[in-house]
Amino acid sequence: MPTKHHVKAFLQRKKIEQFYADDTCHDYQLDLALFSDYLQTTGVLDWKLAKQSTVLGFIGQRFRQGIKGNSIQRELSSIRSFYDFLIQQQVIKKNPTEGVKAQKSAHKLPAIFYEEEIEQLLKPHHRDNDLKVRDLAMFELMYSSGLRLAELASMNLKDIDVQCRQMIVTGKGNKTRYLPVGKKAVTAVKKWLKRRNNFETNDFKALFLSQQGKRISRYSIQSRLKLLAKSRSLVGRVNPHMLRHSFATHLLVSGIDLRVIQELLGHSDISTTQIYTHLDYNHLSKVFKKAHPRAKRMDES
Repeated sequence: MPTKHHVKAFLQRKKIEQFYADDTCHDYQLDLALFSDYLQTTGVLDWKLAKQSTVLGFIGQRFRQGIKGNSIQRELSSIRSFYDFLIQQQVIKKNPTEGVKAQKSAHKLPAIFYEEEIEQLLKPHHRDNDLKVRDLAMFELMYSSGLRLAELASMNLKDIDVQCRQMIVTGKGNKTRYLPVGKKAVTAVKKWLKRRNNFETNDFKALFLSQQGKRISRYSIQSRLKLLAKSRSLVGRVNPHMLRHSFATHLLVSGIDLRVIQELLGHSDISTTQIYTHLDYNHLSKVFKKAHPRAKRMDES
């Protein structure tokens, strides 16, 4: 941790050189103490070792504790200012708060499925048919790799390699990214590929086909998910993007670095991914005890 000398020198500069009021300096001191406590609880024993993901974790914790957005913005400002001071003192070279933002409030958080709901939604059918096999493969794939609805609909047969358990996805702005495919998604897709030949089609490229043998539409995917959720007694509004949100949230709760999740989701800006740190921890702690259950290696079953 930084020495008391650093904190004292920082506060003195605020008060004497920058003419900050005593109350303001006291707020700085309290904010830095909060962050110091967080670092210790997460095993970061030196402020110099804090990373951007560390700061994001602190912000997420504060949101989950019910702290208002404006207060968190002030705390972030205090931390950022202190790290700027440490840079000026040549104690550190980079400010870990760079690029980090605190939302004004915790509303408009993405809706997700929790672990038990995922298990309920994606459990194999006792009596399946071609459409049920296709649907399970689609939704396992969305959850396994955090796909957008448009990305799933546009996938071609050549885009996925079930043997290597990876696929190439074309996302927003025509940007491509390579993604791993989880164990259960691989199993579901293999089963679908055997059934796909039962569909008469002229579309030899599309991975997922409609009953008419055409590339499945986004609307059809949405409708089939609602139908599946209803048949599995899942209440409330359901949409395909919830599978993507669940993928990101579950990985975050299991300890995956936010930067990794950003790459997997294809977000160009870390602030877009950052919203997942603001979800309620009391609910999310139940989601994953170790890691994403459908991303385990094939030989770990």
